[in-house]
Formats: sequence, structure tokens, C-alpha cells
Amino acid sequence: MSAILELNGVSKEFAVNGRRTKAVDNVSFAVEKGECLAIVGESGSGKSTIANMILGIYGTTAGTIAFAGEPLPERREKRHRRAIQLVQQNPLSSLNPRRTVGASLRLALDVHEIGPKAERAARIGALLQEVGLEPDYARRSPAALSGGQRQRVAIARALACESELVVLDEPTSALDVLVQARVLRLLAELKAKRGLTYVFITHDLSVVRNIADRVAVFERGRLIEIGTTEALFSSPTQDYTRRLISAVPVVSDEEAAMRQHIMGDQA
Repeated sequence: MSAILELNGVSKEFAVNGRRTKAVDNVSFAVEKGECLAIVGESGSGKSTIANMILGIYGTTAGTIAFAGEPLPERREKRHRRAIQLVQQNPLSSLNPRRTVGASLRLALDVHEIGPKAERAARIGALLQEVGLEPDYARRSPAALSGGQRQRVAIARALACESELVVLDEPTSALDVLVQARVLRLLAELKAKRGLTYVFITHDLSVVRNIADRVAVFERGRLIEIGTTEALFSSPTQDYTRRLISAVPVVSDEEAAMRQHIMGDQA
């Protein structure tokens, strides 16, 4: 595999009450093409700031971010916005309530000029089917959908752009455990089918254990540990990581149900 995303010596400072506060401190890591890298840590650890810098919402104070071997400019170009997509925690806030589901997906296709105009309506139906929704959902408003259905629409919108890297910011935290499991299973299936790369931001290590290939642990803006999911859960090297893992039940009824849904027929 080759790295699709590379952060080298990245730092981010904010001015708070006239003082400079470092939210991210000299962070370096790479994300391999086709993998899911989970970024975990408690509130204030810097994980969301990392996500925002990858997306270009925040610029870096120091260091560089490269995508597909090219440094990303502070002001992202259209091709970068297409290639790197976001799925937010709350899809209701990310979907325009005045647009139907179909109109939101059509906007992504139109902005990035994806496919012939005459074929875009059919493409919307195909995208909805790919995320497990019937094509007639295109006529519905976001408010008429359940939380899990809205998150599927948000995923479809990222797919509409034919993105290569998807940043998932707590994408299942607002969902109940069974709906969460279905969404995670969908993400795993799409990753395998499309060769997608995920940066998965979360505080929920039970989710991490079921979706991530590798895990990066952040504490107070610093990357303190990174490794395969199996290695990190079986033999973490840092006390902070051990504390995070110790708070996760080894096997709960909810996690057992989640694993069964994620693995499907493979379980």
C-alpha cells in the first residue's frame, strides 16, 4: 500500500483570551490507501482539529499536509474538495432541510460536473440503492427520515463526489446501537467495494475495535501512540491508552449485537 494522506510536523494554535493555545502539537502520521485509520481521544485531545485541517476548514500553524503525494494548499481547490469528503456526526444539520434528498445529491453531482446531466437523476437512484435506500427516497425531505436513514444519505452524498478519502466525524454517536451497527457495516462494505480510505474520528473505542485497521491515540494535542487495532488493544504502550481501553467492556451485549450486524453472513 502507499500513503494517500501524510501529515508532517503539523501544529495548530488558536488565540484564546489574547493567549496562544496549541490545539495540535507537532503531529506526523500517514494514512495508507484503502485503510481505515481511527483517531481517538477524549474531548480536547485535538482529534477534531486534525479532521478540520485535513478538510481545509482550518489552516496549519506549522507543518504540511499532503494528499496523493502533493502538498495541500491552504485554500483547497475544487478537485481537493471533491476527493476529500466529510460525513458529520449529525446529518440533520449537514443536510439542507429545504432541499429534498434528491436535490442534495444532485447538487453534489452538478457542482463537480459528475456524469452527463441527462443521467444524473438515474445516478441519484443508484447512489441511494448503494447505501440501502430505495430510489423514491429522493423525493423525501431530511426531516422525514430516521437518523440512520439521514446518515446513509450523507454517506451517499460523499460517494456522489467519487471521493477517495472520507473523513467521518463521530458518524454513529447519535444513533442507537443497532442502527449504529448497520451504518458501520455499510461503511465496511463500501470501503471494500470502492477502495475507499477512511479517517474515522471517534471517542468510542468499541466502535474502533470493529471498524478500524489502525488507531492513532491523541492526548492534549499530541499523538502518543499509533498501531494496528489488534496490537493497540492487546498490548498498548501508553498509560493513557490503557485507561481508555479499560473503560471499554470486553464483550457487552451491545457490542456482541454490533459485531453480528457488521460481520453479517461472515459471522
